[in-house]
Amino acid sequence: METARSRQRETPGAATAFLRYTLCGGGVGLAAGFAVTALASWIPWALANALVALVSTLLSTELHARFTFGGGGRATRRQHTQSAGSAVAAYAVTCAAMLALEHLVAEPGAALRQLVYLAASALAGLARFAVLRLVVFARTRGRTAPAFPVTVALPTAALPLTRHRAPVRPQLLVP
Repeated sequence: METARSRQRETPGAATAFLRYTLCGGGVGLAAGFAVTALASWIPWALANALVALVSTLLSTELHARFTFGGGGRATRRQHTQSAGSAVAAYAVTCAAMLALEHLVAEPGAALRQLVYLAASALAGLARFAVLRLVVFARTRGRTAPAFPVTVALPTAALPLTRHRAPVRPQLLVP
């Protein structure tokens, strides 16, 4: 019974994981915004943004591995790679949204740009949460029993025959 309770603590439900994802990702994102601004005063903005994006992705992946998705341990190299891939995909979504806005609206105002960017970021964030939960950190969650048992009924004829077994006659299988 104790192992079932500890497993429940290890594997948070979707709502809890999403709240943790939002807090961790939002906190790292907020810190990254300040870091880019500060770093950009010493080096070119594009380089500052790339460096902060790299560090913040590494940090958030560690937080997600240890806290958000209940693994409790360090993120693996595979998880870092997959998380980085999902971050690049999210970045591409926000860039595509901003390019589409520039194409569709001749002179979008700052409020419209912010609205489109935040909407694209929110959609990309939801998709990234799903990818991280279902793909990147799924092995961590796989230690617990499935939500419902999976059983497969095989007909007797599908089982391999051995020398010690009499062959199955099809007429005996029909009720």
